[in-house]
Amino acid sequence: MLFLLLATLLITGYFIRDSMDKWEAPEAAMPRRWKTLLASEVRFYSSLDIDKKHLFEYKVMEFLANCKITPIETKVHDLDRLLIAASAVIPIFAFPEWKYYNLDEVLLYSSSFNDNFETEGEDRRIFGMVGTGYMEGKMILSRGALRQGFQNESDRRNTAIHEFVHLIDKADGVIDGVPSLLFEKQYVLPWFDMVEKKIHEIETDRSDIRPYGATNRAEFFAVLCEYFFECPKLLERKHPQLYDYLEMIFHQRLSEREFKIVDAEIGRNDPCPCDSGKKFKRCCGDVV
Repeated sequence: MLFLLLATLLITGYFIRDSMDKWEAPEAAMPRRWKTLLASEVRFYSSLDIDKKHLFEYKVMEFLANCKITPIETKVHDLDRLLIAASAVIPIFAFPEWKYYNLDEVLLYSSSFNDNFETEGEDRRIFGMVGTGYMEGKMILSRGALRQGFQNESDRRNTAIHEFVHLIDKADGVIDGVPSLLFEKQYVLPWFDMVEKKIHEIETDRSDIRPYGATNRAEFFAVLCEYFFECPKLLERKHPQLYDYLEMIFHQRLSEREFKIVDAEIGRNDPCPCDSGKKFKRCCGDVV
């Protein structure tokens, strides 16, 4: 058993070192129009002070410089790029050196898809997925779900953050609801005990945590993180112990921050700040 653990760590370390050579620093600072989009669409960014805003902008540009975003039968707008990158940065914002070495490409679909990655027909119930097998190193997101995650914070749902939390969980080699690289070992068993208790509360309809969280420990962790990053004050009030665990894991005291959108004065009929030449409502402001 010890041999297998050591082998896994060595292999993981090899691929991390190999991937480290591939991550490059961004060549340019974030354009002003992108900052405007972030301020008008991402509450997390708007709540930061000026120095931390600069760090957030750098991490967004770094992510976009190293991870390809590919549209599948749709078009990628600047807003899509920014929301995907913001979803990657938000969970690991307290860890400036973090790199998503286990991700090469994000595939952006126009809508939900099925297990065969089809956007037409029946059983199109999937809005996001972390790839495995021949899809290793890829993430799939629905553009509608991506944008909805930042437009409606009261539903405690954010598909893109959910999937990036899975990637963080997977950084130790397995998606199991315990991000070992961020989680101190002595807290693992108490965490598992609490998770089982909370899953039982979901199953018996005694919880406001989304039912999908009862699927397994990994999904519980990802669903809970959506709640944490979308409605931290509410999570702290209703589930103080869970909130404390996530605050400890991510090193972010979110309940002390004021999350609000800054009025960036982008009207629906104004020119889109991405310089497409279209009105905002027909370009980056188009949800569908």
